Amino acid sequence: MKKITKKRKALLEKIDTKKKYSVKEAIELLPELKSAKFDETVEVALNLNVDPRHADQMIRGSVILPNGTGKTVRVAVFAKDAKADEAREAGADIVGSTELIEQIQEGNINFDTVIATPDMMGTLGRVARILGPKGLMPNPKTGTVTMDVAKAVKEAKGGKVNFRVDKKGNIHAGIGKSSFSKDKIEENFRVFVEKINKSKPAAAKGRYILNGALSLTMSPAITLDTTELLDIK
Repeated sequence: MKKITKKRKALLEKIDTKKKYSVKEAIELLPELKSAKFDETVEVALNLNVDPRHADQMIRGSVILPNGTGKTVRVAVFAKDAKADEAREAGADIVGSTELIEQIQEGNINFDTVIATPDMMGTLGRVARILGPKGLMPNPKTGTVTMDVAKAVKEAKGGKVNFRVDKKGNIHAGIGKSSFSKDKIEENFRVFVEKINKSKPAAAKGRYILNGALSLTMSPAITLDTTELLDIK
């Protein structure tokens, strides 16, 4: 059994584990849970009543947070000619085609998001097994397969968060930094949860959000009142 450190124990004592916190209460508590020397990420975790093994219950998409994520995002774009130029002008960090495929095959993955024009998807198929497990494979549902590469690059740099439900129905995302004001964290949180609620599949029956939690990178989780989460629309 893993031993709890004194630091962890002190953080746990600040949270009432039997309580389901309102969004405002949880956000008020976050500053007291800071323990790292770096600017920790504010993380939200939701457990949804869906079975992603069925295609009609797979939840995947993206949302642009009004206050950004606080994270510097390195964007790679697979495009040619004029579209490659557009991507560079929009601020893409890496732009190319077949030469980037070779770099990925060699293990050089120094980017956080991948955007591609539709004509490049056949080429990208060669590294799907590498990018897929890392959540980096472009997908039309997240707006990362598009001819409007300039818009996609600007969105990725400006606070766009991609989400995808895992095999157990969980969705996890970073929605800001501990240095953000409470108002900015709450606004980002509500926009994110609203998007999840709007993504509810018609095939999903019963209570949609089963559990929810808010935390910092190094902190224990604060359990949220899911009744409130379901009302964010």
